Amino acid sequence: MPASVAHGITHQPPPPPVEHEWGGGGEGRGSSRRASFAGLFLMSAASAMVFAAFTAAFIARRGLSDDWAGIPKPPILWVNTAILLLSSLALEAGRRALKTGARARFTAFWTAATALGVLFLLGQTAAWMQLRSAGIYVATSAGSSFFYVLTAAHAAHLLPAVAALAWVDVQALRLRLGPARRTAIDITALFWHFLDSIWILLMVLFYVWA
Repeated sequence: MPASVAHGITHQPPPPPVEHEWGGGGEGRGSSRRASFAGLFLMSAASAMVFAAFTAAFIARRGLSDDWAGIPKPPILWVNTAILLLSSLALEAGRRALKTGARARFTAFWTAATALGVLFLLGQTAAWMQLRSAGIYVATSAGSSFFYVLTAAHAAHLLPAVAALAWVDVQALRLRLGPARRTAIDITALFWHFLDSIWILLMVLFYVWA
């Protein structure tokens, strides 16, 4: 009989590390989460610089010339704005549901947000088609050029964000959202909110400055 048992002492294996709700328990996972947020910051900063450059060019062209011609804005832009705002609200409702352990509610809210993201892109396509039906193209005027370029740039950023939403949604439906994937949920939602705020700024440009 081993000496440890003879003296009434049994050695138990150490318990596994406890995974926290949103980050994971290991130092490696915590470092990965910090790196992911650093990447989000860099990506958002780069995107903000792109739109800041476009906005500065828009304001300069609008204010320093006498040949600026505005364009009629498709009314569907307001519908698209409401859709985008609702998608952000759905994402936040889903994140709160997941924090309380209500995974079914999280999946429902996240699926709704993903569908709204796709609907927004379809709405933007409809807006472009309405302008083309009215005979307004990229080269029609400076105002139309900026409208097409700014909305296309926003859509180009939104496409991978919708793909990320869909990826998380598939993982949720397959019941594969462990703690290691909670960072992906946070990163995706925060970048979506960032693009939402960019769209609000674009609407101000279109309806105030233009």
